[in-house]
Formats: sequence, structure tokens, C-alpha cells
Amino acid sequence: MVVGALAGNVRGTYMRYDTAVILKRLFLVERMLVVSQAGWLPGIADFNMKTALPKMLWEDALTADALRERVFELRFPNRMLEIGDDAPLVNLLRFAQAAPSAPAFLMALAKVFKPALRKAFNSYLELADDLGDGPTYRFMRLATEELRGQIEQIEASLARVFETDPEEGRRSADWVRRLQQLLAEIGGIGLDPPRAGSDLPAVERPFTPAETPARDAQFHNLRFYWPDIIDPTFPYGEGLRLQLRSAVSHFNEVWAVENAGFILHTYADDLGWEFIRDAARWVYDESRHVRMGYERLKTWGFEDRELPLGTYIYDSCRGQDPLYRIGMLFYFESKNIGKKMERKKSFELLEDRMSQHDMDFDWADESIHTSYGKTWLSALLKLRGENPEDYTAIKTECERLVAAVLETAEERERVEVRRVAEHMIERAQQLARR
Repeated sequence: MVVGALAGNVRGTYMRYDTAVILKRLFLVERMLVVSQAGWLPGIADFNMKTALPKMLWEDALTADALRERVFELRFPNRMLEIGDDAPLVNLLRFAQAAPSAPAFLMALAKVFKPALRKAFNSYLELADDLGDGPTYRFMRLATEELRGQIEQIEASLARVFETDPEEGRRSADWVRRLQQLLAEIGGIGLDPPRAGSDLPAVERPFTPAETPARDAQFHNLRFYWPDIIDPTFPYGEGLRLQLRSAVSHFNEVWAVENAGFILHTYADDLGWEFIRDAARWVYDESRHVRMGYERLKTWGFEDRELPLGTYIYDSCRGQDPLYRIGMLFYFESKNIGKKMERKKSFELLEDRMSQHDMDFDWADESIHTSYGKTWLSALLKLRGENPEDYTAIKTECERLVAAVLETAEERERVEVRRVAEHMIERAQQLARR
């Protein structure tokens, strides 16, 4: 004991630098989970998970952003976030992307990685000091609650999937046991650095997002979701038809969820964290729009099997430079944003408060997304040594790609989608008379 010095109580287990090292590790885990979840969105068929996972990855992105900023505060002025000793953990998370199926990927989230991350957060909170490290304490407590809810939601969804497909459940469980063993070998996700562990098994094919989107069989799946897309004689409609067309359009923004997930995964390394954070919000917003349309249609009385779910916009980018997936989002956002307020006024006149409300908030989101499109298209063009302010060629190519798909529409598709739409219009008229 130093003579003449006052004794101090132990306030927290970790000092500033050690805290930064731990939080950096947890940031790297969250970052990989955000990127992985985004990449799997096009390949998930289950509608509830396709529209729930975006919120989860957005929550994870907010936690990651808070972790990242806290590391910078604790390490000031150093702003490096090197992988370093955490490479075994990052490599395992990257390996886990190559799951054999969407249910296997989701099961790994619910049984392996999210529980391990939540446990690490709780362990940190038990040892942390809410006075010295109050900022971390606040967002980490929120993150543990969000992870708990995410795990419960994924498990509930998987229970429904495995009830109808027990064999998929067994295959997914085998994959999860394999990952649990690999994670245990490196010491899990914790406050101590991971161990080196054994070499990861070779991946037969590196993971890439699905070019053909998976669709839930409970809906009426087709390429073109409304007749006016491929039949200029079919009117967009007013009154009840406008209500219906708008809700179906919102429901079909699932292509935007998938495209935003695709680009987040594809350009995460090239464009960096700020892009990941913006794209996570983009993904989440588009999923909210999908749910807006779906819930309006369900509230009015439609069954899932009556709802047309298309793929043609997502299909138009198949095999193309992923740059055009950002371009497609930007093109449609900027093309349609001016119509939002007109539609809102129309719904107000129809006393359709629900559609009016959804369109109002949609407009606010699309204004943000237009900014995202400009910012990140410019960044990509700059990386490629092209004029970052000229989107003309991208817009022209996006128009051409969509037109090329529209030209492939067959007569049977025109007949089918007209039959679907006319049935919905007739049903809507019946429902409106009740």
C-alpha cells in the first residue's frame, strides 16, 4: 500500500484501452451478422422472416454503430478498427454465411451466434461500470433485449417451417452442431480474444446472394404482379382500384428489400461502414413498405393466396453488374416519389386514413432513399474512376434492363395476371359493400 494515498474501491473490471479492445471485437461480430443477414434476404422464402429479418439487421447495425463510435471515443485519436487477433472469429462468421439452406442459416443465427453475442453483452454488463462507461452500458442493455426478441422470433418462424419439413429441420440441426463445435474451438464470442482453432472446412462455393429470389408458396407467385405493367390497355385506376393498386404495389416492394440486401452484402467491404449503416436502414424501410401493403390488403379481407407477388424488377438485374441494383433502387425511388403526395390526397378524399397514413410515411422514407442512391452511386462511380456526378448511363441501362424483361412477357402471363387483378377488384367491390 502506498503510504499517504487514499484507498480506492474497485469501480470496473476493465480500463479504457481493454474496454476498447472488447468493444471492437463485438463490433466486428455485429458487422458480420448485418452483412450476412442482408445477403440471405433474397434467398429466404418465408414471408414473415423475409420482412422481419430487415428490422433485426437494422437493430444490429445500430448496435454496431454505437460500438464503433464508442471504440473511437475510447481510443481517441486512433480511428483504426483492425481485425487483428479477432480474425478466427471473423473468419468463422464469414464461413457460416455458406449455410446449406435459408432455414439452416436462420437456425445458426438463433441457436449459435445471436445467443453467444447476447451472452457476451451480458457478461460485459456484469463487469462494466455504469458510471465510467455509462454510454456503453446504455446501448448494450438495449441490444440484449433486442437480441432476445430476435431469437424468439426466428425460433417461432423455424418451428413452423420444420413442422412441415422435418427433414430440413434435421439438416439444419446438423449444420448448427457443426458451427457450435467450431465456435467452441476458438473460445466462443466473449470478452477474451478468440483462440486460433483448427482450419475451417473448405467451402465448396463462396456465398453470394441469390440471383433468383425465393418466394413464399402461400401467395400467388408470378413475374408481373399487375396487368398495367405489361398491358397498356389496363388502367391504373381511381377510387377503389387506386386503393387496391397502391396496396399491391407496396406489397411488391419485396424486390427492393432483396435488392437493398444484395447491395449491402456485395459492397460492404468496398464502401465501408457508413454505407452498411445506410443500406441497413434502406433494407428495413423497404420491408416496412411491404408490410404496409400486406396489412392493408389483409385488413380489407383478402387471403394470402389471392395476393400477387412478382419478381420482374429483381429479375431484370440477374447476371448484371451489381451497380445496377443500386441504380434500380435509385431509379424507381426518384421516378415515383413525386406521385406519393398525389396519392395521399386521393386517399384523403376517399377517407382511407390507412392508405393515406402509409403513403405519407413512405414519402418521407423515399426522400431519404433518394439521398442514399445519389451518395452511394457517386461513391461507386468514383471508385471506378468514372464521373461521380453523372448517373445518366446508369439510369438509361436500368430502363433498358426492365424493358428487356417486359418484352419477354407471354400471353399466358397477361391472361393470368389480368385474371388475378380482376378477381381482386371484384372481391374488393364485394368487401366495400359490407
